[in-house]
Amino acid sequence: MNPTWLQQPVPGSACAIIAEVGQSHDGSLGLAHAFIDAIADAGADAVKFQTHIAAAESTAAEPWRKSFSLQDKTRYDYWRRMEFTPEQWVSLRKHAKERGLCFLSSPFSLEAVKLLTDVGVEAWKVPSGEITNFPLLESMAATKLPVILSTGMSVIEEIDAAVQHVRERAVALAVFQCTSRYPCPPEHIGLNVLTQFRERYKCSVGLSDHSGTIYPGLAAATIGIEVLEVHVTLSREMFGPDVPASITTEELRQLVDGIRVIETMKAHPVVKSSLPEDIASLRDIFMKSLVANDDLPKGTVLAREHLAIKKPGTGVPPSQLSTLLGRSLRREVKRDACIQIEDVE
Repeated sequence: MNPTWLQQPVPGSACAIIAEVGQSHDGSLGLAHAFIDAIADAGADAVKFQTHIAAAESTAAEPWRKSFSLQDKTRYDYWRRMEFTPEQWVSLRKHAKERGLCFLSSPFSLEAVKLLTDVGVEAWKVPSGEITNFPLLESMAATKLPVILSTGMSVIEEIDAAVQHVRERAVALAVFQCTSRYPCPPEHIGLNVLTQFRERYKCSVGLSDHSGTIYPGLAAATIGIEVLEVHVTLSREMFGPDVPASITTEELRQLVDGIRVIETMKAHPVVKSSLPEDIASLRDIFMKSLVANDDLPKGTVLAREHLAIKKPGTGVPPSQLSTLLGRSLRREVKRDACIQIEDVE
């Protein structure tokens, strides 16, 4: 996939769906490759990793966001275990491209930007915690690749400053609504912000969803977004801090299918002033008519007891009942025969 979805928002264009692996590979290169295959099979457009270089981004004093690992004494140790070599990153990118996926990874240091530039990413995803790291933004923008800003930890003034900083360097931009809660409850998703970002920044917008469900993504697609990012896991029984905020790759397939259906519906508005021929033909079958409640001789002055309401819908519709009462029959009408407007005078 070519990330043209970042160049300029196009009304009605398909939403690009990014599947975020994050740290769910738990430092296993083989598992990272397994994620690529599962994400491609689910129909997503892009796979995204995170590129951590412990010595460049962390210190031994960095606290745990959530203490979960008995294997790693410190957060720094955890980041070291999550590192891949440049050759391993190249293998992941190559695999992603072979499976038709856009390859993305969020850098958390200047060294990571350099590594990923050499490896080859197709856009930059700025993590929420790095939005005020202007040297990092500058190094990304210098490559002239599109930039995606995630905003989960920032107020509007910080977002404004980051947007201006990127735009001054003349690169394509998308801004994500994101709430840094893991998992994020529905009342904090912030769908309203999507429209606000589009109006404020006049750029592509997206949702970075940490709910662990497919529902916010589907809802955002009905509003209209260019990009959706969701965290994924191969199973809810997997190990790691990202699992509670992730959907399974099976649910990812449901999400992709659902968004494509929503896009099809939005692209084909229904006009109710007329009916398609196939639906119009069903009226005779499913609608009802006014019929004779008994054998009615010619000249009968129609009263309510003379009329019943039955299928098919080939006669005078029940909505016209009052217009028949008190009128005389021009001809004899047998029981259960539909009354036609030409039968009365």
